[in-house]
This record gives sequence, structure tokens and C-alpha cells, in this order.
Amino acid sequence: MKAIAFVDYENIWTGLLERGYDLTPEQLVQFLQMYTTRNDIDLLAIYLYANFDREEFWRTQTTFEKTNVFTRHVFGKNNYASTGLRRNAADLELMLEAQEILLTRASTFDMFVLLTGDGDFLSLLRKVRAWGKEVRVIGVAGSIHHALHPYCEGEDLLQWVIHEKPETEYHPELDLEHGIQILGTLQTRLPYVASTKARAALTELLGRSISQVKEFIRYTLKEEILIEREHPDPNLKIGKTKIYLLNLENSIVLEALGSMREEVFQRQKLITEPNHA
Repeated sequence: MKAIAFVDYENIWTGLLERGYDLTPEQLVQFLQMYTTRNDIDLLAIYLYANFDREEFWRTQTTFEKTNVFTRHVFGKNNYASTGLRRNAADLELMLEAQEILLTRASTFDMFVLLTGDGDFLSLLRKVRAWGKEVRVIGVAGSIHHALHPYCEGEDLLQWVIHEKPETEYHPELDLEHGIQILGTLQTRLPYVASTKARAALTELLGRSISQVKEFIRYTLKEEILIEREHPDPNLKIGKTKIYLLNLENSIVLEALGSMREEVFQRQKLITEPNHA
């Protein structure tokens, strides 16, 4: 049986995160490969929708593309016009593309696989069924809308992730001293440390995975070791970027920096003082 899969990635990712699991692109692709092999399904294509501007999804779009997943970046807000959030933007894009494929390439597939728990997709699933296609919904237990339950066949991403345990438990506090020193060194060498630059350096120099570095960043922000700010940058179209500053009032930071403390302090003054003018 030939199938096409559509992934409401933010919905799936959030459902797992609420239960303490950070789903990686590799895990998601691995699950789909396992699922289709076990059910004798020929998976023709995977279409995945998300706002890849989100901090949590840093570099995931590239990872998905390398595994032959067709990604669709659906931004959450219009930075150029400074408008508010685009509500249900990913859902709308997914539904439009799914209906386009249904209308133009219906003969190429027999099954429609949807990874989500969002009940707003019910009308789409009914339309697909009306065209004579088999429909299967896969979601995270406890996060699947009751309207989608008739289309679920027992597959549960949560139980699969718990069973597989593809990555050992990570303790960011063990990397604190080295991580602070890496960021301190960056701050002494660069005009400012953009969030993307910080994550890239931590990934390389700590020898951690992307998901572990994200957890490290979340932990340091929560513990007020790092401070997150927007910094003006005329070289960017939106005129600003997100940067990280070490919190020099935090005793852990001061101890880890050691002899670098004064140099980091002087460099941060150059960044922060213009904002107070």
C-alpha cells in the first residue's frame, strides 16, 4: 500500500515535551520508518510543517531535509509588518497542500497518514476518506482530540519514545563551568554573541547533540545564568537579532569565568550601555 505522511510537527513535539520528552528529527524519521516497515506500507513522501524560527527548532529543518523529508517553514508572525501571531498558520498550509495533492495526484497513493492530535483536521480527514483513501492518525497519548480517535489504530508516539529511549538522560548542570567559559570566550572575541553562534559553539566544543544544547540553554536561562535580549543589527532585514549575555551578578558565572571576568564585564558594557542612553 502506497502512503503519504503529513506531520503537524509543533503539535507532536509539544505533546511530547509536556510529558518530558524532546522529540528529535532523527527520532521522528526513525519512528515513521519503523511504522511503515511493520505495516508493509510504501511511504512515498513525508511533508512536515513547523515554524522553524522557533528557538527549539534550531537547525532541525536542515536535519529533516537530509533525511528526505519535505519541510514547510510556516512563520508564526510577520516580522516585517510587526503584526501579531498567525494563528493556525501551519494547519492551514498543511490542509491546503494535502487537498492540492488529493486533487492532482490522487491516483499515486492509497493511504493518508497524519501525525497530529489537533481536532481541526477532522474535516480534511473526512474529505480524504470521501475520495476512497485510507486514513490513519498517529499522535501522542493524552493529546489527541476525541474527534480523531476513530482514525487512530493504537499507535502512540509517547509509548514508542519511552520504549526506545534513543538518547541517555542529560544533566546540563554538569556542563555549566565549561559552557560558561565557552560563552565567555565568545563574548571577549565578538561584538555580541548571537543565539545561533552560541548554540553552534556549544554543540561543537561541549561535544553535545543539538537537543542537549537546547536543554543546556533552557536550563541556563531558567537559572538566570544567561540573559536573553534583542540586539539591533542593521545588517539584518528585520533590524535585530537575539543575543545571549552571561549574568555577571550570578556567583556560578563569576566563579566559572575566573580571570576572564573583567574582560567579559568590559565587553558587555559596550553592548548594554547604548541601550540605556
